[in-house]
Amino acid sequence: MTKEGAIMDLWSLLPSLLLLFTFSCASGIKIKPVVADEQLLWVGGQTEEVHTYRIPLITFTPQGSLLAFSEARKKSAKDIGAKFIALRRSTDRESLDDGLTWSPPRSLDSQLGVQSFAPGPGFGIQKRHPPAVGRLVVCGHGNIAGDGVFCLLSDDHGQTWRYGAELKSIPYKQPKNNLDLEPDECQPVELDDGSIVVNIRNNRNYHCRCRMVAHSLDGGESLPVEQLEFDRTLVDPAVAAGALQKDGVLYFTNPANNQSRVNFTLRWSLNRGKSWVKDTLKIWPGPSGYSCMTSLKGNGTEDQNYIYVVFEKGHTESIESISFVKVNLYSDQ
Repeated sequence: MTKEGAIMDLWSLLPSLLLLFTFSCASGIKIKPVVADEQLLWVGGQTEEVHTYRIPLITFTPQGSLLAFSEARKKSAKDIGAKFIALRRSTDRESLDDGLTWSPPRSLDSQLGVQSFAPGPGFGIQKRHPPAVGRLVVCGHGNIAGDGVFCLLSDDHGQTWRYGAELKSIPYKQPKNNLDLEPDECQPVELDDGSIVVNIRNNRNYHCRCRMVAHSLDGGESLPVEQLEFDRTLVDPAVAAGALQKDGVLYFTNPANNQSRVNFTLRWSLNRGKSWVKDTLKIWPGPSGYSCMTSLKGNGTEDQNYIYVVFEKGHTESIESISFVKVNLYSDQ
């Protein structure tokens, strides 16, 4: 290569290098999260209709409303039993009817069969970067017919669905013992390079009392075992956790304890989850459980500076209530 060619190549890379440098500096200096607001959305046992509220989910609508969901379990705190979906809706950001009314449910048995599939807990994603731009990806765990993590894919905005990636348990379709490989409840997140990272509950503490992390490089078609990692920084008591990618930063929430569901904590990574910043935000030291995060996608200050978290919170046990937390990511500004 000539000297002139080398200079031209350097100049062609300069914008990318400047962008990376600016982002790294901004991320490393400015991210200092604090809790800006908190309110209880649901408290179990306050009405005769609901014994316990569990499994929180939060998301946003294109019009800027925040929607928080939970399972309202009528008779007990158990997974099996009568329940309905509870919804709280924030309209502080101008909304008409987005999220107010819903169409009737539609059975997908003819497309997916009748085997048991438990999505999430958490949210599905729509791919924004190649490959498979626009694809809907919903990941969850199987039970009864087979356990492990499985993803459902739709390339026509949810009209039709098919099975995609899978990460099966070992031994598969057989009773499990402690320390067996049993991928369980999970949250997929698309990174800015187009890959999908799936943060997974390590249900039997295989290899460590920490989170499993699987990667898909083909838009959710596969989760190669060669890409499976165990993140020892993300200590975990086997629980459903929250994950969110915002402006190149990966965020994670869970009860940060390897034995008990306590010490609810927010962590963040500046390098796609390869490592985590040592600083953390401890949101609640007491009993805490499942969680979910979201953020708004607009260009306003509110959209850029905040993320929103819902999590199970209690004083004696983690399932007493579900709390909403607004986190200011840049408290020094």
